[in-house]
Amino acid sequence: MALSAVRIESDRLVLRKSRESDRERLIELRTDPEVGAHIGGHSTREAVERRIAEIGMANLTAAAGLYVIADKESDVFLGTVQLMRPPADQPGHLTEGAEEIEPGYLLHRSAWGRGYAFEATTAVLRAGAAELPEQPVILRTQAANTRSRRLAERLGFRLVRTFVAWDAEQLLYAADLHSFKA
Repeated sequence: MALSAVRIESDRLVLRKSRESDRERLIELRTDPEVGAHIGGHSTREAVERRIAEIGMANLTAAAGLYVIADKESDVFLGTVQLMRPPADQPGHLTEGAEEIEPGYLLHRSAWGRGYAFEATTAVLRAGAAELPEQPVILRTQAANTRSRRLAERLGFRLVRTFVAWDAEQLLYAADLHSFKA
């Protein structure tokens, strides 16, 4: 699975590759305890800065399907979004060979409650539907993460099952990629 688009636009957002100017907002995002509450916790500033130093800001989103979410008018960093194949050894798959793709997103707390997660995830799924072969799409989230649960349902994902992983109850949602075609 390789999404080739390097830039995707929606009404209010641009999904693009990372830049040096994103550094401070990215550090704020990855170190915010509220942002990390349902994804295994937040990182320390030192750990995020070390990771940036290891690979460089431009390489943080070098992988196909991984993007910065930026405001279309101001180009301010709002978060990250991805459409990638989750590792086969992680729990919560539909198929035996883990052949699904999964959107994921993190939003800076200042961007919460504005519909950006829905808009960015819809945009990346539409790009995937336009260029990738038909395949299942999954979305996994902690049962306690009511915002992500609402987003999954708003996007049209259906709840398939629950499972326990990462020390918490998780929900597995599914959809067909072609359902996101524009």
